[in-house]
Amino acid sequence: MTTKTEKKRLASLDALRGMDMFWILGGQSIFAALFVLTGWQGWKVFEAHTVHSAWHGFTFYDLIFPLFIFLSGVAMGLSPKRIDHLPFSERRDYYNKALKRLFLLSALGVLYNHGWGVGIPAALDEVRYASVLGRIAIAWFFCMLLVWHTSLRMLALIGGGVLVGYWVLLCFIPVPGGIAGDLSAKGSWNAWVDSIFLPGISYQNRPVDPEGVLSSLPAIVNAIAGVFAGRLIAQAQNVGQWHTVGRLFLFGLVALGLGWLWDLHFPVNKELWTSSFVLVTVGWSAILLAAFYALVDVLNGQRFAYLFVIIGANSIIIYLASSLVNWAFVSRSVFGGVISSSPAQWQPFFSVVALLAVQLIVLHWMYKRKIFVSV
Repeated sequence: MTTKTEKKRLASLDALRGMDMFWILGGQSIFAALFVLTGWQGWKVFEAHTVHSAWHGFTFYDLIFPLFIFLSGVAMGLSPKRIDHLPFSERRDYYNKALKRLFLLSALGVLYNHGWGVGIPAALDEVRYASVLGRIAIAWFFCMLLVWHTSLRMLALIGGGVLVGYWVLLCFIPVPGGIAGDLSAKGSWNAWVDSIFLPGISYQNRPVDPEGVLSSLPAIVNAIAGVFAGRLIAQAQNVGQWHTVGRLFLFGLVALGLGWLWDLHFPVNKELWTSSFVLVTVGWSAILLAAFYALVDVLNGQRFAYLFVIIGANSIIIYLASSLVNWAFVSRSVFGGVISSSPAQWQPFFSVVALLAVQLIVLHWMYKRKIFVSV
C-alpha cells in the first residue's frame, strides 16, 4: 500500500465511487432514521433497497459491489496501454506490479473479514478467503491482462463469450449428481465448485459463497464494460462532452434492457452473479456514470459533490476502516451528549449523521493534504 500525491483526477469517477461507498459507511441507515423522524411510509420503500435481495431479484444495494468493479474498469479505459508488443523483460515489471496488487488486495480482503479472528496459531481451515476486495482484485487483474494484450474488439468478444458460457454452464449442463438448470443455493454449479476449490469457510457457512470461485468469472465482465465506458470518456474531447453523456446513457439503457430480457430465462441474482445480473448492473453503472460525468465534470459541479469526492479519493482505506475501526464508538464519544439530549424521534437521525461525520472529517483532512492511499 502506498501513500502519494496524485496527478489530476477525473472528479466524476471519484464522486461516483464515493457515492457508492457512502452507503457502506452508514448511509444505508438514513431511511430508517427518517421514517422514525417523519413517520412517512415512503421511507420504507427506500429502506427496502438498502439490503441485498434474498436470492433472485435486484435492489439498489445489490449495485454497490459491481459498480465498484465497473469503475475500476473505467479507470483502465481512460488510458489503456497495450504491452504485448514489448519483449518479456520489459513486460515483467507490469506483471509483477499487477500480481502484487492482486495478492495485496486479496490479503486485505481476508483482513477485512477478520480472517484470523480465531486466534494464534491461525486455524487456516477457519479463515474466509473469499472477499469483496478479493473479487475486485481478481476482476481488475484479469481485465488488466486483457487490456494489455487484446484489442477492444477482442475484449468485447471475450466479455460476451464469458456471459454466454456462464449461462450455458449454469442452465444447461448438470452438476455432477444434480440436474441442469438448478439455480438453488445448494444445487448450483457455484456451490459445487466452491465445495471443491474454495479453501476455508464460506460467508456465514452458506453452501455458496457470494464471493466464491465460479461467480468471480462473470464479475470480470463488469470491469470489461467499465473499460468501454472509460474509452467513451477519453474520446470526449473529440466528440463533445454532452455527446459522451448521451452515449454513456444509451450504453446503460441497452445493457439494462438486455439484462432484464435475459432475466426471463436466467434470473438476475447477485449471489450467483448471473449474466443477467452483470448486464443490469452494467446498465445502472453506465447511467450513473453518465449522470455524474454531466453534473461533476461537464457542469463543473465538483463543489456540490465534494462529500462524495473525498470518499471516492480514498475509497479503499475507508472501506477497510469500516471493518477495522469502531466508528460507532468514536461517533458516540464525540457526539453522544448531543444525541442523547435531543428529542427521541431525532436521535436515530443524529446518530447516522454523527457516524458519517467522524469518517468524513478524516477524509476531508486527507483530501486537503492531497493524501490518497491506493493499492
